Amino acid sequence: MPQKLVGPAPRTTPADLRATGRRDIPADLQREASRRLGVIALLGAALWTIAPLLGHFVGASANAPGGGLRFGVADGIASASVLVSIGVFFYSRGDRDPRTVLDVGLGYMVFVAFALGQMFHSDIFAHGSAIEPQISWIGAVVLMFAAIVPSTPGKTLLAGLFAASMNPLGMLIAKSRGHWDFGPTTNVLVMHYPDFILVGCATVISHVVTGLGREVAKAREMGSYRLGELLGRGGMGEVYKATHRMLARPAAIKLIRPEMLGGDSAFAAQVATRFRREAEAAANLRSPHTVELYDFGVAEDRTLYFVMELLEGFDLETLVREKGPVPAARAIYIVRQVCESLEEAHARGLVHRDIKPANIHVGRLGLEHDFVKVLDFGLVKSVESQAGGDTFETAAGATPGTPAYLAPEAADGGTVDGRADIYALGCVLYYLLTGHLVFDANSAIAMITKHLHDEPIAPSKRAELAVPPELDRVVLACLAKKPEDRPQSAAELSRRLTAVDAGEWNEEKAKGWWQIHRPGG
Repeated sequence: MPQKLVGPAPRTTPADLRATGRRDIPADLQREASRRLGVIALLGAALWTIAPLLGHFVGASANAPGGGLRFGVADGIASASVLVSIGVFFYSRGDRDPRTVLDVGLGYMVFVAFALGQMFHSDIFAHGSAIEPQISWIGAVVLMFAAIVPSTPGKTLLAGLFAASMNPLGMLIAKSRGHWDFGPTTNVLVMHYPDFILVGCATVISHVVTGLGREVAKAREMGSYRLGELLGRGGMGEVYKATHRMLARPAAIKLIRPEMLGGDSAFAAQVATRFRREAEAAANLRSPHTVELYDFGVAEDRTLYFVMELLEGFDLETLVREKGPVPAARAIYIVRQVCESLEEAHARGLVHRDIKPANIHVGRLGLEHDFVKVLDFGLVKSVESQAGGDTFETAAGATPGTPAYLAPEAADGGTVDGRADIYALGCVLYYLLTGHLVFDANSAIAMITKHLHDEPIAPSKRAELAVPPELDRVVLACLAKKPEDRPQSAAELSRRLTAVDAGEWNEEKAKGWWQIHRPGG
């Protein structure tokens, strides 16, 4: 089904702004890399705990010198490494600039290399070691960090050289303590030069990974907008946070990838033509309760995109799922604003066709609270369209509407006009009041069948909160099987809702509610 276009506005970090100004790895990929650093640190803590214990067990079994339960320098190094690893894990999980977290990751890599260098050249491991070139665990760690925790090639080279130097440093410290006389000082390089070669390999890997990230950033440019964090993914495409390159204005952008439209170029061109026509229709809607369309277009790779305002708050589905059904007065307050949006669309001969809680957003706009925006006019259809003139999403194979909110005439393939949106809005009002769908079913076909033939139960009989009898009658009127038995316009529905005595819900009450229930709070 179509994906909602907006969500709670993500916090803009300095990394986001820097990434916008120069083709850097996108901020959401940096955040994902910082989460991977946490996983590596947690794994490191486990390995620093398990490896020394296994070493003692094996040593005791083989009666090796230093085996058994005699603890020494290596165990102190392992214990410190466990603490540092746990600290890095929790640091990476905080609300921090991901670029800083990745820089800390490079420091963590150098620390791990230092710890390994000291451990493997301590008195437990040094005796009898031959001087011959070898690839150590430090080289493996440097390669792993370059591939999993991306950084710039310069930083990777610098941190890698520091890390690879930890083995020679460990050898020199062991010699100064009298634990290992390995001969000339140049032997430290003879033994560990392969690690320095691996640093060069890690720098190349970092260059490749960074280059791929920059290609992703370039590919994410849509017109004047640069894509940022992924907000959601649906059957017809993806929704991202976006920023205008000149105005720095946040927005939400929905992408419909060409692969979603099949491989037929003629069909894709037809879909693009329909897309432009319908986007222009949606762009002409001026109701303050209709989500504002900033821009639309077709990218070079034939990706279709809508750019819309980014909102703060909840869609109604999330609101009811997380906070429960709403009082009757508030439900009326919300639905009347939806009526205002639909009244304009219907007056222009447009039918939304996918009114549902997930496509109705409520939140704060300026100084107003419980301000409603109707989303996703991607299924919008002109009442003058012929049977063969479906919208681009319908043509691409999407169901024209959502079964739980589908008017009988739409489900039955009949003529659809604004009264189909009234039916769906009645379903939304029912959901707001009760927290339940009008009908429950195990499949889309069973749901559609119930909308075609079954009579709904009055919301007051399923609601935990009080529902006035007049509101029951309005909801059931919206859910009439025949379009002529419903309110004949969104304006008429709004008037009937205004006449219901359900108590008061106003800006003061809405403001108080949002102060307690802020998104993410």
